[in-house]
Amino acid sequence: MSVEEKFRIVRSIGEECIQEDELLNLLTKKPQPICYDGFEPSGRMHIAQGVMKALSVNKLTSAGCKVKIWVADWFAQLNNKLGGDLKKIQTVGRYLIEIWIAVGMRTEGVEFLWSSEEINARADEYWPLVMDIARRNKLPRIMRCCQIMGRSEQDELTAAQILYPCMQCADIFFLKADICQLGMDQRKVNVLAREYCDDIKRKNKPIILSHHMLPGLQQGQEKMSKSDPSSAIYMEDEEAEVNVKIKKAYCPPKIVEGNPCLEYIKYIIFPWDKNFVVERSEANGGNKTFESYEELVADYEEGNLHPGDLKPSLSRAINKILQPVRNHFNKNANAKDLLKRVKGYRVTR
Repeated sequence: MSVEEKFRIVRSIGEECIQEDELLNLLTKKPQPICYDGFEPSGRMHIAQGVMKALSVNKLTSAGCKVKIWVADWFAQLNNKLGGDLKKIQTVGRYLIEIWIAVGMRTEGVEFLWSSEEINARADEYWPLVMDIARRNKLPRIMRCCQIMGRSEQDELTAAQILYPCMQCADIFFLKADICQLGMDQRKVNVLAREYCDDIKRKNKPIILSHHMLPGLQQGQEKMSKSDPSSAIYMEDEEAEVNVKIKKAYCPPKIVEGNPCLEYIKYIIFPWDKNFVVERSEANGGNKTFESYEELVADYEEGNLHPGDLKPSLSRAINKILQPVRNHFNKNANAKDLLKRVKGYRVTR
């Protein structure tokens, strides 16, 4: 694969890239760059975390990257997820890994690393790094990063939540990451890591590749919420649940902006299936296969594609993607037990 082709594949993952010239230079000089992504095991997995992440990881490994997925169990505890119960958090972590493998994430070139284990094993390397980052930054700068935890600067933060951004910044260097491949909501701490490089006169800065954040299914929901079941499709939702959620989703006729159903099609269905099939009666225009998102948008804005036809077609496409996950959780005893336990946990903010 040429460097240009690798660049095209890797760059396609991000809504934003800081900086493109650095990414091209990295792919030119390093045969197997290290990409890092991390997640708090804090509840059931929604479709953006499940399908979009599998798509991104498969793209990265196909372009020759090594992907380190940071199972941030200690971070979830710091952020008081699941009441700060580490056993529950680690159960959720194992459940999330089961889902990614079931949906089709290729694990060759992928490493799942548990933060608690890795930090304990190399504490002498990790904590001096955290302390140095903390020492070099004023409190307001660290507080500006609190979006990474799903918090705002106006929230009453615990001392643990002040420590969290310093640790997440340290993770990038601890894992020797060349590329930070996280969501747009994690951008501020990744920028902090680049600023830290300036402070310590480090030439090679981590490249930030931030992916798009899917909105919630209801009007005005900027992102999906694990604590609001109606805002998201979960990866092991039954077919009937998916149908009901999509039927109730916000999808105004002829309006593309802020339309979550169209976002699902753009960021999940087209990348997965390479097209979008609408099944409808002859009276409503007959069946049609859209080969590009732009073609679909043109029909939708003109009113040639109605939400009443789009929604059932979207449900069918989602259900097809999720079926292997359902099969796995129905047939595999360990996966079934994990899901039962995770569903029984009370999600805490």
